[in-house]
Amino acid sequence: MPNPQFTKPWHGIPRENIEWNPTIIEDACIGCGTCVTGCSRLVYRFDFERKKPVVIDPLNCMVGCTTCANTCPAQAIVFPPLESILALEGLPEVRHAVEDDLLNRRDILVSPLSIPHPDRIVSLSVSGIEPVSPEVIRVTLTPVEAGECFCEFSAGQYIELWQPGSSHLSRSYSIANAPHGDGSITLHIRRVESGRFTAWAFNEMKVGDQLQARGPLGSFTMRSAPDTPLLFIAGGTGLAPVLALLEQQVTFSPERDMRLVWGMKHAADFYALDTLHLLASRAPNLKVVLAAEDLTSFEGPTSKHLDWIEGNVLDAMEEDNALSILRDLYIAGPPAMLREIARDLDRRGVSRERVHMDSFGV
Repeated sequence: MPNPQFTKPWHGIPRENIEWNPTIIEDACIGCGTCVTGCSRLVYRFDFERKKPVVIDPLNCMVGCTTCANTCPAQAIVFPPLESILALEGLPEVRHAVEDDLLNRRDILVSPLSIPHPDRIVSLSVSGIEPVSPEVIRVTLTPVEAGECFCEFSAGQYIELWQPGSSHLSRSYSIANAPHGDGSITLHIRRVESGRFTAWAFNEMKVGDQLQARGPLGSFTMRSAPDTPLLFIAGGTGLAPVLALLEQQVTFSPERDMRLVWGMKHAADFYALDTLHLLASRAPNLKVVLAAEDLTSFEGPTSKHLDWIEGNVLDAMEEDNALSILRDLYIAGPPAMLREIARDLDRRGVSRERVHMDSFGV
């Protein structure tokens, strides 16, 4: 019988609704029993007559655990694709359940170690809110106190923000501009279904509000030699850190050979096209490809710098196999997209040393 201790909901989702348990490949199994004795949750039992392990209580299996498969000497155990669990982790109710669990058990889970770090916490004021699409707002933040800013950040980095008056954990957002010297930063905030922070940002945030921010954070920064051609790939609001890197390059190396592939589900979802037009007009060797899975009844702005294709970013790369050849790649977007691109680049034989990725998945 399944053990109630092990079959309790996983981050708010009933365990019986999650397909995660081992399957034994009978022909490959050598009957060593390693999986049976190694699983402390009694997922398996042992058939002593057949000398074979049997999956008896699959719901006892810890979601995401593959220890038995990893230690099986005959590689006779398989699990469902991990993507199914990663997809669940992207659900707002799962993220909120994790956050609530951390806060409710803070006295137990808080780290006893005090780890020094250079992160700064400053107060920023909302100086601009611009809806740029039905699902994205462009927010400008400026220092409350002169000199108290993230003036030293590098293009491509991100900050953490706390919602005023809330006990929730901070949320991370990439800075969508290169440093301007005045300490102002721009964020692209995407509406998240049932998202706690974005519900406040879209419905209650107003100019003049003050937020606590920590940073700058992250290493998604320019690491390529000045003469190396670049390929930027963005999905959704993954454009934000890419836009900061592009602005940096257009400012300091406007002649550089650069390509941007930006993907959206619907063509009408693209925003910041005015900014891309401006950057492309200053950089003669910058070419932009906008990939939309749905181009139906949409007439996008055209120019010699912007091309439109129907499909996703992988389709755009497939159309031009030379895109990833001899270029350093800077890629930002949701985790599922990054995993697909990573597999595709491995298939193409692209060296991982040339690939830099940044995820805004949570």
